[in-house]
Amino acid sequence: MNARSLQPVQKAIVLAAGNGDRFQNGSPDSKLIRPVLGVPLIIRTVDSAARAGIRHIDMVLGYQAGQVRQLVVREKPASVFVRFHFNPRWHEENGLSVLAARSHFTDDRFALLMGDHLFESDTLLRVLNTPAGPDESLLAVDRRPAPPAVSEEATRVRLDSGNRVVAIGKMIEPFDALDTGLFVCAPTLFAALDESCAAGDTTLSGGVRRLAGRGLIRGVDIGDRTWFDIDTVADLENAEGLLSAQPA
Repeated sequence: MNARSLQPVQKAIVLAAGNGDRFQNGSPDSKLIRPVLGVPLIIRTVDSAARAGIRHIDMVLGYQAGQVRQLVVREKPASVFVRFHFNPRWHEENGLSVLAARSHFTDDRFALLMGDHLFESDTLLRVLNTPAGPDESLLAVDRRPAPPAVSEEATRVRLDSGNRVVAIGKMIEPFDALDTGLFVCAPTLFAALDESCAAGDTTLSGGVRRLAGRGLIRGVDIGDRTWFDIDTVADLENAEGLLSAQPA
């Protein structure tokens, strides 16, 4: 195992470019600025990353980039430096947003986070503290049984007996876990995304499938920790209800 994999990961890419076209609430505003129990969704993501030890974030913007940027600059934790990138093809798939930040991650491992996913800082810390090979990436996965409505919408993951990801996608059967959208990646992800995009698949999952084919991505079980993928207003309301019921 390369010593580089043992160094603490303090950098992250946060994908915040999409327009959230399924989030229908009668407003053109980005869903990332919508409050979840009084805190904007994107700020909750940045806060959770900061509490897990992330100190430098490269955030990729697209839809309503100026509005999201102003909010993040104003309300981000003081402990985190945020650098912004613009993806002019933000209306396409999310693999292109990852590539928009690649020039700053040629050597370093980094967390990769979805701006519209809520997660516990302990979940990210668990993945950050999981040893990995120099070219290996890690994906936080949820192995708990999920209601059909959840598993039908989520990205599914199939794992081998050693927790290596062998398949990932919306439609795979059978599957062992759900993709939580929380990664710790080696820079090999970028070349895998290049290959996937050249083949016509510009999704992040397309690049992850390339890594999986080489045995270079492993699942890390999140256990009983909570996470939410906020695609719709109902998702946000459900997250608020469950979060408000948790002990302070």
